[in-house]
Amino acid sequence: MADRTPNDKQDRKKPDFSNVRSGSSSTAPSPSGAETTGGTTYVVQSGDSLSKIAQRHYGDAGAWRRIFEANRDQIDDPDLIHPGQKLRLP
Repeated sequence: MADRTPNDKQDRKKPDFSNVRSGSSSTAPSPSGAETTGGTTYVVQSGDSLSKIAQRHYGDAGAWRRIFEANRDQIDDPDLIHPGQKLRLP
């Protein structure tokens, strides 16, 4: 019987998926037919702000500028977003 080495499958460290979060994203077109240029689409909910959305999706509230810049065509003031508005999240 051959000696086992640290490279044996039994001795390999298993992957750690403890930081995986549930949710989904897709590259498929949205049902409304609206096209996005990468990322996902988010529908604004009551009480949302760009910083809350950034915290939820990027883990960094300061990343609100990324959302604002990706949606300049529909947001003039980053403090004024409305429920039902569809935002691109790059």
